[in-house]
Amino acid sequence: MNDLLIRNATVVNEGTVRHADVLVRGGRIERVAPEGIGQAAGVHELDASGLHLLPGAIDDQVHFREPGLTHKDDIGSASAAAVAGGITSFMEMPNTVPQTLTQELLERKYALGHATSLANYSFYMGVANDNLDEVLRTDPRTVCGLKAFLGSSTGNMLVDAPETLEGLFRKAHMILAIHAEHEPTVRANMQRALERFGDNIPVEQHPVIRDHEACYRSSSNAVALARAHGTRLHVLHISTARELELFSPGPIEGKRITAEACTHHLWFDEQAYADKGALVKWNPAVKTRADRDAIRSAVVEGRIDVLATDHAPHTLEEKAQPYAKCPSGGPLVQHALVAALELVHQGVFTLELAVEKLAHAPARLFQVKERGYIREGYHADLVLVDLNAPWTVDRSNLLYKCGWSPFEGTTFRSRVKHTFVNGRHVYADGHLDRTVRGERLRFDR
Repeated sequence: MNDLLIRNATVVNEGTVRHADVLVRGGRIERVAPEGIGQAAGVHELDASGLHLLPGAIDDQVHFREPGLTHKDDIGSASAAAVAGGITSFMEMPNTVPQTLTQELLERKYALGHATSLANYSFYMGVANDNLDEVLRTDPRTVCGLKAFLGSSTGNMLVDAPETLEGLFRKAHMILAIHAEHEPTVRANMQRALERFGDNIPVEQHPVIRDHEACYRSSSNAVALARAHGTRLHVLHISTARELELFSPGPIEGKRITAEACTHHLWFDEQAYADKGALVKWNPAVKTRADRDAIRSAVVEGRIDVLATDHAPHTLEEKAQPYAKCPSGGPLVQHALVAALELVHQGVFTLELAVEKLAHAPARLFQVKERGYIREGYHADLVLVDLNAPWTVDRSNLLYKCGWSPFEGTTFRSRVKHTFVNGRHVYADGHLDRTVRGERLRFDR
């Protein structure tokens, strides 16, 4: 059933916090009533007294590993963890096996999403050095964006040919999302580490190998190209304070160049390597406490436009390999919202700002059609959270296929109680309805 009346909720939406009832019919929000709603025929009622109602989070960067890498994760398992964590829509990256470099392979991914995803879904079209004509065939109304790795990460998708970069930035007809690390700098740093440590490179060297200079050289070059060509550029997972000078403060409206911060760069710093080792090895690397704090401040002032996860799981066996063979990335979708709410408890963000960066701003940035807000007529992607229900992350309460989390042992003060996707009650206080299926995201472009 997707006809629902949520009563007595504290609604956090569009910069306000107020009490209201919310009526959902046919999967869409029919009415938001601060004065309350009387009798409503044929609907299920849920008393949300003491709970906060948020628009479902929209995660603009995930790696759900399907096809080809499903021993790590798959769309069904990852989307289940996402909705349990309050993420109701995701945009997934192209570095799967095979890589999503043709329109045919892109549509195969949408078929997988249709068949198995509990959340709403979109998939990026991947860019390589030799597929620009195929990239330019992408429909901006039905695909979230284009993705280019300007520094190699997972897979073989490094875009480094000057003529390809110039053509891509000149011709890109929709949002171009990039991973920005300067590959020659990373390789030179890696060679020095090998000469110093041999095969026993400590994981603490990760932010030395993938250093500030590698990030800034790549992101600043991309921003220069975007400015020269008027490209709609979105720089993913900012990890350094210096990069923040490349982006303008304030709301998204009118910006051609935007930036994203991810959960791990907001939460961890280089001290975490001593305790968690390769479990906090990401690309770009988690860096200093000063970088982390600068990124948090940039979220507040609007230099960082959206928050995301870069959910990218690997097995524990893969993570246990020596540094040079150990893959970068970790699972995050189940805990990104509660981690952001913990920063609200700590006074880093306001509740309204967290909702802005997790739901409203991604919807506006990508021009997602009729999602990201609690508005009459919009799809009913909704999350009820208890801000005062402490719980501790351990392996018994994880939904990740890989079976671990960098947050194990962390106590969060907030808990996701209920999640609705298109009005359907997909998650209820620890229980998933795995028959729910999300919808393909559409874009007003």
